[in-house]
Amino acid sequence: MSSRPVYRDYHATTPVDPRVLDAMLPYFTEEFGNPASRQHAYGWRAQEAVERARGQVAALIGASAKEIVFTSGATESNNLAIKGAAQALRARGDHVITVATEHKSVLDSCNRLERDGWRVTRLPVSTEGFVDLEQLRAEITERTVLVSVMAANNEIGVIQPLAAIASIAHERGALVHTDAAQAAGKIPLDVNETGVDLLSLTGHKYYGPKGAGAIFIRRRKPRLELTCQLEGGGQESGVRSGTLNVPGIVGLGKAAEISQQEMPAESARLRVMRDRLLDGLRRNLDGVRVNGSMTERLPHNLHVSLEDVEGERLLMALGDLAVSTGSACSSGSQAPSHVLQAIGAVGQRSGAVVRFGLGRGTTDDDITFAIDRLTTVVRSLRKSVA
Repeated sequence: MSSRPVYRDYHATTPVDPRVLDAMLPYFTEEFGNPASRQHAYGWRAQEAVERARGQVAALIGASAKEIVFTSGATESNNLAIKGAAQALRARGDHVITVATEHKSVLDSCNRLERDGWRVTRLPVSTEGFVDLEQLRAEITERTVLVSVMAANNEIGVIQPLAAIASIAHERGALVHTDAAQAAGKIPLDVNETGVDLLSLTGHKYYGPKGAGAIFIRRRKPRLELTCQLEGGGQESGVRSGTLNVPGIVGLGKAAEISQQEMPAESARLRVMRDRLLDGLRRNLDGVRVNGSMTERLPHNLHVSLEDVEGERLLMALGDLAVSTGSACSSGSQAPSHVLQAIGAVGQRSGAVVRFGLGRGTTDDDITFAIDRLTTVVRSLRKSVA
């Protein structure tokens, strides 16, 4: 039986930390109560666990526990933030601003608003992946109700200047939402320092369970209202109905607590390995280009284009290295991602792209293996078409 590939795709998902699993397990069996059951101890203990997790998630992003609403993940949180804010503020405006490099759950939510009569502006980005702040300022009008900009890109790892974006938006009375799925638990993120009004996150990106996420909704006067997208029992203060996923929420909270504690050391460790990976690839191969800024970037992210290599052939050849691969030119069934198109990293010789997502399980030996394996494969593929 062959061994499994070396995993370097921590942007896609992460394994559940054993400490998180240990915290979750009792809530599948002996502590199985429904938090909405207020008449007996089973419900009380479940509710206590939920509130403890609410505090843990809040602490990760510098919020108060009352500002956290639990969801099934970042996709639901993004839909709730964008559609919920737009619908609640429809009397005030009809314009939303987002960015061309956003996750599909943001872009598709904005597409839905557009079909419902909203005006949507999709800001371009620079070749390094940044929003142009002056262009943002020029696009906001008195009819703009929401600006949605992701904290860190899921492909190229670029970190946006959220505080500056929020300041510009607030000058014109617009709310600010950020999809922080890739940033939460990986880099310091404080909702008060950034000034965002809405923030989405999900547990499975920072060693928690899949199917558990949250949205931060800033408490203010007057209260920031979102139109709920799931109606029913009125859970989560009426913002998100449905029986709470107690084991998942417990895991979400425990993972947040661990990530907050270990973030400084882990980020420094991954940054060193990420830079060694890039140095090794550049030393061994010509035509290696980094996509996105290397200064304002997630510490565990490396996204490179490899000239004169076909994306599909690279994917087939890297069976023992689990990374995200694609194409930077239209070839066969693969087309460039919308992120690469937005930063201009496409073209006839742009070739294949590889996203490395490093994580807690990444070792120095793994970095050596990745350098050696990719070097061997790329040289072989280039030689075969020479």
